[in-house]
Amino acid sequence: MTIKSDYCLNNIKLEEVHTVKDLGVTFNDHLQFKDHCLDKIKKAYAMLGLIKRNFNLLCRNSFVMLYKTMVRSHLEYANAVWNPPS
Repeated sequence: MTIKSDYCLNNIKLEEVHTVKDLGVTFNDHLQFKDHCLDKIKKAYAMLGLIKRNFNLLCRNSFVMLYKTMVRSHLEYANAVWNPPS
C-alpha cells in the first residue's frame, strides 16, 4: 500500500520527482543507483573518445596516465556508496 500525498510550500504544489542527485550521486525513489552507474559509464566512454580523438600517437605509459586521470576517476566516483566493501 502506497500513500500518495501532495506537498505544498507557500501554497505552491511541489513537483514529484523519482530521481535525485545529491553530492554527485544519483539515486531513485527505491534507493537504487542504476542511473548513477549508467551516467558514470557514459562519461567514462566520452572521456575515452576524447583521448582517442585528440591523442592519436600515444605511448603506452602516456595512455595509462591519461586513462587513470580522465577515465578511471569517473568510474570510481562514489563507488563506496553503491558498492560498499564487505
